Parts: sequence; C-alpha cells; structure tokens
Amino acid sequence: MRRGRAGGAPDGQAADGGSLVWAVETEPVTFNPHLWARNKARLLVFNQFDALLARDAEGGFLPWLATSWEVSGDGLAYTLELREDVTFHDGEKFDAAAVKANFDQLLAPGYNPSAVAVQLRSFDRAEVVAPHTVKLVLKEPDGLFLDFLSSPYAGQVSPKSLRTAQDLKAGGPGAVGTGPFILDRYVQGQEVRYRRNPAYRWAPPNAAHSGPAHLAEVTYRFLPEAAVRVGALTSGQVHVIEGVPATEAALIKGDPALRLRTALNSGTAFSYYFSLSHPPFDDRRVREAFRHAVDVDAVLKPVYQGTATRAWSIVASCSPFYDATLERTYGGDEAEAGALLDAAGWSERDAEGFRVKDGKRLTVRLVSSAPFVRDRRDVLAQAVQAQVKQRAGIGLRLQTVEQGAAERAFAEDRYEIFENSRGDADAGAALNLILPEGAAINRTRFADEKVDRWLAEAAASSDPAERRELYAEVQRAVAAEHAIVLPLYVPADQIAAGAEVKGLGSAPVTGTPGSAYDVSLGT
Repeated sequence: MRRGRAGGAPDGQAADGGSLVWAVETEPVTFNPHLWARNKARLLVFNQFDALLARDAEGGFLPWLATSWEVSGDGLAYTLELREDVTFHDGEKFDAAAVKANFDQLLAPGYNPSAVAVQLRSFDRAEVVAPHTVKLVLKEPDGLFLDFLSSPYAGQVSPKSLRTAQDLKAGGPGAVGTGPFILDRYVQGQEVRYRRNPAYRWAPPNAAHSGPAHLAEVTYRFLPEAAVRVGALTSGQVHVIEGVPATEAALIKGDPALRLRTALNSGTAFSYYFSLSHPPFDDRRVREAFRHAVDVDAVLKPVYQGTATRAWSIVASCSPFYDATLERTYGGDEAEAGALLDAAGWSERDAEGFRVKDGKRLTVRLVSSAPFVRDRRDVLAQAVQAQVKQRAGIGLRLQTVEQGAAERAFAEDRYEIFENSRGDADAGAALNLILPEGAAINRTRFADEKVDRWLAEAAASSDPAERRELYAEVQRAVAAEHAIVLPLYVPADQIAAGAEVKGLGSAPVTGTPGSAYDVSLGT
C-alpha cells in the first residue's frame, strides 16, 4: 500500500496588491482546463484552476486540493481525502461530488476524446465515499495516473459551470475554478485579465507563501510579434514577457533594469514527424535521406543564436527517461542523403535541381497550425527548407494554416510532415499520445506491436528503472530503427521581467512559466 500525506504550507507575507501586465506570445485556444492541449497554457490555467495534486522539483507528488491519497495494493483504486475549506469562484463548495462531476464530464462522449483515449484510458469511474472522500477506480494499473491528477486536465471546474457554461465545450471563459485568480475579462485577440481571489487559502505546500495572491490583478496581453513584446518590456508598457527570442537575449542581459530566466521543458523535443501512410516517406530510405540532408546544428545556430539545445531523441534531454545513447548516431551526412535517394529511385534532377522520379518532383508538405507556431519555428522551417533543397534536392513546401484547416489536413492525410513538442511532466504521457497505433495524434500512421507493448508496460509500471528502460527501447525504435522522426531542439521557456518583479518561477518538472500566485511587484 502506498500513501501520500500533506505537510504544512509555509506562512508567507500578506497579499500586497499591485497590477501586473504580462505579454505572452500566443493566445490560448481554450480556457477550459479539461481541454488543455498546449504547454503555453499552463501559466493561465493554474491562475484560475487548482489540480488535485501538485509536483515537486524532484518529480514527486504533493497534496493540493487532495490532502492525501492512498493507492490499493492492486493499483486499481486511488482514494483521495479532500480539503474541506475550498470554494469555487461561483460560491459552490468543493467536495467529493464535485470531483466526481469533473471526471464524469471528462468521460462525456465527444467532450475530449484525446484525454479519454490516453490520459484516462485506464480510468473506470469515480465514487463518492464520503462528503470529502472520493475513490477513483481504474480498469488496470496505470503508472501515469498520479501525473494526470497533477496536470491541467485535473483542474477542478465548478459543477454549476459544467452544467450551465454555454461555451464549455468551445473552451471559452465560462468555466469556473477554485484558483488564486478569478477571470475578470477576456477580449479575444487582445488580452485576458484576472483579479485576485480574496478567499484563497489552499496553495500547495511548495508555494512560496500561503493565503491570497500578492497581486490584486494580472493582465496577459497577446503580443505574437517578438519585437513588439521586447519593445513593450523595454519601454515599460509591460512588466513581464515570455517567449524571449534568442536574438534579443543579449539586449535583455545587458540591461541592469531587466532580468532573464531560462528553463528547458520536459516531455518531448520539438521534432518533425514523417507520415508513413503514402509516398515518399513510406520508404524508410527517403526518411533517412531527409534527416541526413539536415545539418541540425547548422540550422539551429543562426535561428537561435547558439542558445538552442540540440535534440537527438523524441524525448527531451532534461527528462529522466531520455536515452543519451542516440546522440550523434544519425543524420547530417549529405553524401549519404544522396546515395539513399538514388537507391530509392530519386536519381534524376529537374532544371531547378529538385529530385524527380517518373516525372514527379520530390516535394513534401509541412503543415503547421498557426496558433501553435511560436519560438521562431517558422524561421527554423525556412532554414530546413533551404538545406534540404541545397543538400539533397528535396522540395519542402511550408503551409501555415488556421487550426481548423490544419486539423482537416491531418484528418484527410494531406501532409507529409507535422511538427510537435509536448511539455508533459511525464514524457510517457506524450509518447502515448503520439506513437501507439490509433493514438490521438499518431499522425505518422506508425504501427509497431513492440512499441505498443513497451508503452503499455511502461504505463502500467510504477518502477522508474523499469519505465526508463522501456522508454529507451521506444526511443531507439522510433528514432533509429524506423526513422519516423527528426528531433530538432529541446524547447525552453525564456521569461524577461523588470527588476521590480519578484517571485517569478518555473513550474516544477515541466520548466514552463508558473502562475502569478507567488509574483509580486516591489521597488
């Protein structure tokens, strides 16, 4: 039997007021934590919502809305004791019935099929044992379940707003939480404003203070252009910016009135994934040729000014599951790229230098969803485009489209490459979304019984060493044996702020910006 128990939260200074303005690179596609799908949304989600558990810096789990948890010997039942002093922003009490309502909503048909298929694949039902005791019953052991309980998906939404919010499924701001801030105003395309929740008394034990947030309000402005964000900071229009471009890092470091923080993200690296469902990437030789045609270090350096961390695996190098044996084992060999394409029948070239076979040019499409394009990834794609043309005669067509158009292209198999990175605290959650046959974002159409078995065994295990070895097998299979992915770099969050801003931090494990709960404005 395994048990977790709450410790006392440290006393902290009283809330001191102040209004903070924070410029962010991308506007959230949803304010509903149940529908969270993007790492950049974490700093907003945990302003308004609290999860059942929290993470510590070592990757362990801490109490939050649940004061303790007990796991049955067979791993099929998680019994959570809940705080009795928590109230939703709309006045509803937080209790076991509220937790059950949240899980029931997550299982509702069509609500979030991806979460049901991956994060909740082992979940069966929630049972109210007592007013503040809930039992979560699984169909099979799941080593990722505690990670789910600490994720934004487990952000608790008021049962009343689950019933009445007209924009719940669309992800609008109608969902109501228990968090340290209350959503006050949202102007699409411009900003979202939060005001302090004066009743807040239930921060996790690793927070820097207890009680209400320091700030009276915090406004997040959506400024997608990097130069505009940096200009807003240096001119004093905003206090904090995230998504600091590498080209501006030296400027910020050289200003004594500013501070720069950088943290690598866990989960998966930013990578290009190849579609195996149709030519040309149904031929492994062409996949390998594309990887050899890209000198990853050479394309990263000018785009990120030497600040990017090169990736070698689908798993980020800061993850405990990263397999370092993959480093320097493939890619970047121009001559080998040519030999592979010749062997695959792409031996001729047209007047513009592109490879052709049977009169058809070797051209592949990279489809990107506009709301997810950040961190100069569009510039990186242009650098890759130039390299594969010059070094191998491959045409790379870049298509950045709105989210709906991207989803249609993926559903209709009208692409050859898709790009992705995941900031999950546990890399296993990301791998289960991307790799198993039929998984929610298995857009490679990759299928391998061994990989599926390794992923299932790792997900069912609570032994870190066993999971590490299983995930190493998975990484070797997809990156080396099958070559379905071109890892590029490990995402990092860079935050810049005025020296008067105190308490900025990164979320434990993920490395993403934390909420504004501990942030204050000093002198």
